[in-house]
Amino acid sequence: MDASFLLALALLTQGLGLSSGAAGLQPRTLYPWRPAPALGRVRRAWVIPPISVSENHKRLPYPLVQIKSDKQQLGSVIYSIQGPGVDEEPRGVFSIDKFTGRVFLNAMLDREETDRFRRAPGGTAQDPQSQPCPLSGQLRAFALDLGGSTLEDPTDLEIVVVDQNDNRPAFLQQVFTGHVPEGAAPGTYVTRAEATDADDPDTDNAALRYSILQQGGPELFSIDQHTGEIRTVQVGLDREVVATYNLTLQVADMSGEGLTATASAIISLDDVNDNAPEFTRDQLSMEAAEAVSGVDVGRLEVEDRDLPGSPNWVARFTILEGDPDGQFTIRTDPKTNEGVLSVAKPLDHESREHYELTVSVQNESPLQAAAPRAQRGQTTVHVRVQDANEAPVFPENPLRTSLAEGAPPGTPVAIFSARDPDTQQLQRISYSKDYDPEDWLQVDGATGRVQTQRVLSPASPFLKDGWYRAIILALDDGSPPSTSTGTLSIEILEVNDHAPVLAPAAPSSLCSEPEQGPGLLLGATDEDLPPHGAPFLFQLSPRFPELSRNWSLSQVNVSHARLRPRHQVPEGLHRLSLLLRDSGQPPQQREQPLNVTVCRCGPDGACLPGAAALRAGGAGVSLGALVVVLASAILLLLLVLLAALRSRFQQQPRDKGLLHALQDDLRDNILNYDEQGGGEEDQDAYDINQLRHPTELPALSLPLGRPPLRRDAPFGHVPPQPHRVLPSSPADIASFISDVGGSGECVEIRGWESCMHTHTCTPT
Repeated sequence: MDASFLLALALLTQGLGLSSGAAGLQPRTLYPWRPAPALGRVRRAWVIPPISVSENHKRLPYPLVQIKSDKQQLGSVIYSIQGPGVDEEPRGVFSIDKFTGRVFLNAMLDREETDRFRRAPGGTAQDPQSQPCPLSGQLRAFALDLGGSTLEDPTDLEIVVVDQNDNRPAFLQQVFTGHVPEGAAPGTYVTRAEATDADDPDTDNAALRYSILQQGGPELFSIDQHTGEIRTVQVGLDREVVATYNLTLQVADMSGEGLTATASAIISLDDVNDNAPEFTRDQLSMEAAEAVSGVDVGRLEVEDRDLPGSPNWVARFTILEGDPDGQFTIRTDPKTNEGVLSVAKPLDHESREHYELTVSVQNESPLQAAAPRAQRGQTTVHVRVQDANEAPVFPENPLRTSLAEGAPPGTPVAIFSARDPDTQQLQRISYSKDYDPEDWLQVDGATGRVQTQRVLSPASPFLKDGWYRAIILALDDGSPPSTSTGTLSIEILEVNDHAPVLAPAAPSSLCSEPEQGPGLLLGATDEDLPPHGAPFLFQLSPRFPELSRNWSLSQVNVSHARLRPRHQVPEGLHRLSLLLRDSGQPPQQREQPLNVTVCRCGPDGACLPGAAALRAGGAGVSLGALVVVLASAILLLLLVLLAALRSRFQQQPRDKGLLHALQDDLRDNILNYDEQGGGEEDQDAYDINQLRHPTELPALSLPLGRPPLRRDAPFGHVPPQPHRVLPSSPADIASFISDVGGSGECVEIRGWESCMHTHTCTPT
């Protein structure tokens, strides 16, 4: 067995000792100066294997290793260490017990600053931009006797700092931009997102994985989780439908299971010529004056959905038939993309008075092979040549001007005047409108001064790309009169006169825990056109500082933001106040209330049943309104109760009558016949014997309380009746009947008949 094998065996034994010692917080013991026993050869010093210690170690001081010399007895050797981390910067990181030789860690280590304490290989430092460098000094251990003499040669110590996942990955930029042609095939490269992690690249702490959190629509893009390359995944990219996509990206270390960071990717679709230009009308009729050239005859309007101003949008017109001598030419208006038909050579009415031109339109850029062909790629233009005299000429035609949005009636627009080309005889020119689809303009017939006569609606269908087109006629008084047309193109300048408002959204809930659920997506709209609309600024109202302590708003894209709680908030209805601001100059802002229903959610981020008891509050019913409704209901109940009590107390207690019909008034049983004698219907009348013997009434044991209510008295109230002595004789009975009956009528009580006006009673 040779010396190299014995040396390897000894190193392995020491490595195992290090592992077991670290587990029990007992440092392993090294004998760096012990000679190797092989073949009598003695090494001056052993190479100590690296000592590993984790960064961010908090149990300090922490024993790392114990070194020993076997030349002296224990306690007669003094140990020391020198170098980086001891008496060189950073000082005080390591120390040694001079009698036992135990080496201690005294401070927390950061691998990202120093990954090991030793001399760099070759004596040079590594690239500081790539990885942390080991210190350039040298950490050494010494063994002396009690007298200070050197017992052993100095030996090198190497301490390796073990990495922990204490650094979050970071994107190189917060917003990545990319471009891709519309209609691109799946797999087309768009852009690449890059991130870094300061942890050890050789461990999972820096193993990064990329993903897309949100695309704002269908999944049209994918990202390579290892490289961060973003590519298209399916067909359907149409710039005319969606011109820009906003992606939310995420990077996570620990192979996608560790710390995360987010960024945005804005992908713009490059326009391709996939829409052919088309004429708006199949036939056009125009007039051209003879003997003049360079005069505009009329305009050919086209439509193209491609990007305005691009070669895919710019129209080019060609006269296919009807102009063999090149009398006409068509140029393109760069602002409106209309074809302007003009006379290139003077026309002669006597030689030809009518032209029928076949005109086609194409783009500067060739049309894509897969694009649908235009249905109105050609039109017919009928041009009638006017006979003398020559028509007036507008010096500037078309005349372009601009006007602020919402201009009031009477606002001057332009003076659109023409000159008469006839030099023989000056003629008076009058002006009128030929084409003003919104009847917006008023033209002075004598001067050509144009002004508004009402406010133009921004939603007018005749306002295209911010331009309004009108045609003005100039008419001379020649014989016959001659007319020319001038095109007045008015650019409507957008004014920032609307503040953004929250877009209406379906009622939704928000989880009470910040890390649960997707949050609440808020959107805003603005009636103004660009550049006075988006991007919008979403902000919690500064008038309520407590909102920013409990809630957070993060911008998702130019028109949306996401609301989340900063910490756990109580369940129920929360009323917030948002401040919305647009990008206009000057900007417009609006403070708008927002009702948020907070609920308790499950692991999937959905509200648990019954968790949001105040979910109906999201409809916008305020607490004050609920209090008013409840108070009104209570007041109404009190009024009803008071009315019932008052009716009960005012009700007169009904006494039982003296006779056997105890519930009715005596007079209710007196039957009026207006004739002598009674009928057969009076069989239930009172028995007159009771009136003859009033002394027997107490024997009936009936209470003689207040008289019963009269049915003929209004509202059931009976006026107080004076106490009446019950009759005891026929004369008294007649008087009693006279009192309760009426005068001039005959009444019958069983067994008696009396005429009330005679006050006499006759037995029957």
